[in-house]
Amino acid sequence: MYAVLTLNIIDIGSWSENVLDYFLNTNQIKTRDGAEIIWYHAANTKSQMKEAIQSGAHMVEADILLCGEEEGNGEPIMAHPPETNSDNTLQAWLNEIVNTKKGIKLDFKSLAAVKPSMMLLEGIKLDLRRPVWINADILPGPNGSNTVVDAKRFLNTVTSFCPDVTLSLGWTTGWQPQQCNEGYSWAMVKEMAQICDTLTQPVTFPVRAALVRQSKSELLWLLQKSNRYSLTVWTGRHDEYSIEDLLYLRENFDKSRVYYDILEPQNSEFRKAIGIEVRI
Repeated sequence: MYAVLTLNIIDIGSWSENVLDYFLNTNQIKTRDGAEIIWYHAANTKSQMKEAIQSGAHMVEADILLCGEEEGNGEPIMAHPPETNSDNTLQAWLNEIVNTKKGIKLDFKSLAAVKPSMMLLEGIKLDLRRPVWINADILPGPNGSNTVVDAKRFLNTVTSFCPDVTLSLGWTTGWQPQQCNEGYSWAMVKEMAQICDTLTQPVTFPVRAALVRQSKSELLWLLQKSNRYSLTVWTGRHDEYSIEDLLYLRENFDKSRVYYDILEPQNSEFRKAIGIEVRI
């Protein structure tokens, strides 16, 4: 009895704890539905960080680069390419986030920033008792043109310093207006499944909203490979997709295994369509 109770206490607030479990246990959501989770995207500058903390968001997403990356000895800062400078460092960002109950998702566009960032995370582990997601695009995807982050080196670095995070592993993608945009192919999801097969961590796959409907069979197959897997739907600022696309996804996938990090006005329209309160 004592051993079981101890294990349960350790699990509460761990970095790899299921997002829905964490926010249910802290009475911040009411049901095991990924659509209940509110996201704040790109909380990089100090003003964006302040806004994210004051918002109703459950999960705060931010981007990390290495200042002075070419010299190889820089400090992790909060910025998204093409930006290369920021008024906010990862250290300062983490110092602010520990005073909240929000989960975090850190997005890496290059390998150089990963190790110093994991060392900073490791140093505040006892003060950061909530879900921590670490994201990188490790494979080329539909219409993808950006450089991928080396999968093996990324995973080795993250798991050696922070083995109990949730991994967010995606594909580079593109979207072209007024064209037929192909979705995630069988080859793409099978390669991802092979990479993730030896992992023990929870894994969420970020997928582009405008490409999901045409990829239903492939993504269903991928989720069925392990109960550790989930999807996080995101969207580009100029992507065109319909609320019906999101509702189609919701009808065909387990609601507890799909999160929606999407922009306005679609976010509010989607939440209204499924009967979930719109909070800011």
